[in-house]
Amino acid sequence: MGSASPSYRGHRYPVEVISHWVWLYFRFPLGFREVEELMLERGVIVSYETIRRWCLEFGQQYANSLRRRWPRPGDKWHLDEVFVKINGEQKYLWRAVDQDGMVLDILVQNRRDKTAARRFF
Repeated sequence: MGSASPSYRGHRYPVEVISHWVWLYFRFPLGFREVEELMLERGVIVSYETIRRWCLEFGQQYANSLRRRWPRPGDKWHLDEVFVKINGEQKYLWRAVDQDGMVLDILVQNRRDKTAARRFF
C-alpha cells in the first residue's frame, strides 16, 4: 500500500478479507449495507457497522493509493458543450476536457448559461 501499512492486529478476519472489502467501498459507489450484502453472498457474516469501522480505520490509506493510480490531468483544458435529450427534454451538457481528452468534470443545465458553466469549473 505504501510506506506505512496498516496494522491488522486484533481483528477477527484475515488481512485479505478486510482489505478487499474496504477497497470495494472506496473503489465503487457502494454503501456499507451493499458491501455487507456482497459479503453475505460470499459466506462472510459481518455487520455494516464493522465495515464502517474498517473504512474509518484503514480507508484513508486505500483512498490515497487509489488516488495515486489515477492519471494526472493536463495543465490545459477547454470547455466542451453538447446538446442532449434526457426524458424528452433538451439539456445542455458542459464538459471540462484536458489536452489529452480526459474528462475532468461535467455539468448538466436546463438553460444554456456559459458564464455559469465557466464559474462551475
